[in-house]
Amino acid sequence: MTSPALPAVIAAAVSRYPAPVQAQLFQIRDLIFAVATETDGVGPLTEMLKWGEPAYLTDVSRSGTTIRLGVSRSAPDHCAVFVNCQTSLIGTFRAHFADDFAFEGNRALIIPNAGDFPREPLALCLRAALTYHRQKTSHKIHPA
Repeated sequence: MTSPALPAVIAAAVSRYPAPVQAQLFQIRDLIFAVATETDGVGPLTEMLKWGEPAYLTDVSRSGTTIRLGVSRSAPDHCAVFVNCQTSLIGTFRAHFADDFAFEGNRALIIPNAGDFPREPLALCLRAALTYHRQKTSHKIHPA
């Protein structure tokens, strides 16, 4: 799956981070679009800036919660995947993937910056976020 062309506003927002963080954010962006394409019922994503950060919304299907990419205050040299703090997602991710990621409160999953990031666990987390409104009663992470 090929991600859509990179909007200039997204490129500009990501450009403020150090080069290694930029590269990883673009890899995560690609994974978000791949997971959305592979997951039934998600449909097309809307890519925009929210609070100055790249954000991915399921505007058409309304299947999921917004995913934002950036860095967190607690780990400014690591990539972070943010979800709405009113969801139960970070608690679920923490319960399943405490060995793969660090977390910031109930709003961010922090990606390790040494070596390759754990793609499959991250894909499961992204799928859970992209289908949150369909799955929120079960709070489960479902493989494809």
